[in-house]
Amino acid sequence: MTKKIKAAIIGASGYSGEELIRILSNHNECQIKIITSRQYDGIKIGEVFPRFAESKLTFSAPDVNKIIAECNVAFLALPHGLASEYAAKLVNGGVTTIDISADFRLRSLNKYKEYYNQDHPAPELLKDAVYGLPERYRESIKNAKLIACPGCYPTSSILPTAPLLEKGLASKDKIIISSMSGVTGAGRKVALPFIFPETNESLRAYGITGHRHLPEIEQELAAAFGCDAKEVAINFIPHLVPVNRGINSTIILEPTSLNITVKEIYKVYQEYYANEPFVRIKEHGNLADTKNVTLSNMCEIGFTYDKHTNKIIITSCIDNLTKGASGQAVQCMNIIFGLEETLGLK
Repeated sequence: MTKKIKAAIIGASGYSGEELIRILSNHNECQIKIITSRQYDGIKIGEVFPRFAESKLTFSAPDVNKIIAECNVAFLALPHGLASEYAAKLVNGGVTTIDISADFRLRSLNKYKEYYNQDHPAPELLKDAVYGLPERYRESIKNAKLIACPGCYPTSSILPTAPLLEKGLASKDKIIISSMSGVTGAGRKVALPFIFPETNESLRAYGITGHRHLPEIEQELAAAFGCDAKEVAINFIPHLVPVNRGINSTIILEPTSLNITVKEIYKVYQEYYANEPFVRIKEHGNLADTKNVTLSNMCEIGFTYDKHTNKIIITSCIDNLTKGASGQAVQCMNIIFGLEETLGLK
């Protein structure tokens, strides 16, 4: 490629925006042209994120026409409901649009309304949105103009679970996923439950029924199993833990056979992810650890089989800001523009 990709980051003052800037600043084939924030309009990036003090980038208020004129990819690092305001104009203007919010992840309008308490703001775009999990939808991502980046919890849940469902080793019934997330998963905001004295030396479950990532996980596990999303109902139990970044998901599955072996499970994983640069499979009994994936785009998967209860138990770790958000977004960008998939991410 002779010309660099020109990128805009809309909503660049949050944690996902900061992570995008970190990654793209070291990407040989991409130049950040525009970073937007209404709150910090006109302020140099180094004043908001001192780690980028040497950068010449300055925040500006979002201007869709300017982005269309100057950029060929836009990352939407915005809260749900806001991203869709920009997506249609950007896509129609020929800008590849990669949305890190939840606006285009769910295929069901009813599910969106049920879990986000509002009608979908841009239903006409859903047919064009591709779920941005490269390990499962790489071919569709290649020609996509609108990418719906998966949530962080779903990424850590789908990658370890989907192969065993797809290959018939595990049942779609009685799935339990217990996940723990660092505090950055709540976003860059001042809110009482997330300030240091409230989170430090504290580990608590929250949203144990009706969490917004639940229908996304069920949708994708149903797709892996080959059934309607209505046929999959899981227990998803998220926890907040006192670390900045990282997700550890523990997944309990019912095997479809009483004679299942750890060799069968390992073989499925090895074959399924043999050519995937960002999935690491640990040998039986060696479980995943967040310290092994921090600041990386890697998903680490470990597993065991419990004969006592006849359960497959999996642990899966990602960095919620990288593989769970911005790194995965850049991975999708690399695929779309025909670049080496790992560019900027190793």
